[in-house]
Amino acid sequence: MHTDIQVLDSLVAIHLEVNIWTARRKLSPADFGGAVLPPGELASLGSKRVCDPEDLRVFGTLKARAVSLLERTGVRFLGGWAIPEDKAEAVHQELETIGQEFEAAKEAFLGRYDEAVRQWIARHARWERIIADSTVGVEQVRSRMGFRWQAYRVVAPSPGDAVASGLHQEVSGLGGTLFGETAKAAAEAWHKCYAGKTSVTRKALSPLRTIHHKLAGLAFVEPRVAPVAELMDTAFQSLPRRGRIQGAPLLMLQGLVCLLRDTSALLEHGQKLMDGTTPGDVLQALTALRADQGPVIDDPPDTQRSQDEFPLAGIPVPLCPALPSQGLW
Repeated sequence: MHTDIQVLDSLVAIHLEVNIWTARRKLSPADFGGAVLPPGELASLGSKRVCDPEDLRVFGTLKARAVSLLERTGVRFLGGWAIPEDKAEAVHQELETIGQEFEAAKEAFLGRYDEAVRQWIARHARWERIIADSTVGVEQVRSRMGFRWQAYRVVAPSPGDAVASGLHQEVSGLGGTLFGETAKAAAEAWHKCYAGKTSVTRKALSPLRTIHHKLAGLAFVEPRVAPVAELMDTAFQSLPRRGRIQGAPLLMLQGLVCLLRDTSALLEHGQKLMDGTTPGDVLQALTALRADQGPVIDDPPDTQRSQDEFPLAGIPVPLCPALPSQGLW
């Protein structure tokens, strides 16, 4: 799998930096009033909260929104994300909105910071001293909170530039990274929406549409991405327009999710689709296969240590229903 360096012309890199004050300070021996404690080589002290963590929850939520936005739109790259150039403006606007909400929440929190600390001490009056001795000023808290991002372009180096070998390696792996992220998202969708189900609501399509949106936007990163996106689009178009999804349509979706969650099998199918196998044929085979296998309740609990092997074009498919060729590959 190889992504050409020229793909950089169609990508914008984004680095996100979100700092959130943890409201934690390190415990010290003095906090225990001279009690005999084990030596440092044996055990270390933990931390104490000097403010209610609920007052800070909103900042974690806003950070998660920003990360989710970038994960849905782009692919991990150089410690940040690479997003399609044509999505850059929309992503910028959403990050602006989240950043403004972060700043508003920050100012609201700082405006009541002293009162929040007093309330926390009042709730834990017995430990007033060890909390009060560790509080910090509001300006110090302000300096530890921020929501920033930078968008920039990465320019392809001149041919033969030995210094840029690391960049070539990073770009070359973009396709593999994208398929790996697809597999991870599909595994989450399987566990949350499809494992062991005999019918699902249309909400179960949401994670698959998110995967499809990402693949379609980044189809230029690797040749096999576009056929996989087309396969998913064909699956969506074949579903009933309303009502619960069950029977053959659900079996097809379950087979599709199992395919998406295995990177090696997905690459194999992407190549076969490029070579002329139609999306309809693949989906028909997946539906027939799921009908033969019956419901899969879930993966074995020791997924990190044991992987059942199922034949798919000679490729082991970890912890997924068997996907034989059905004469397609």
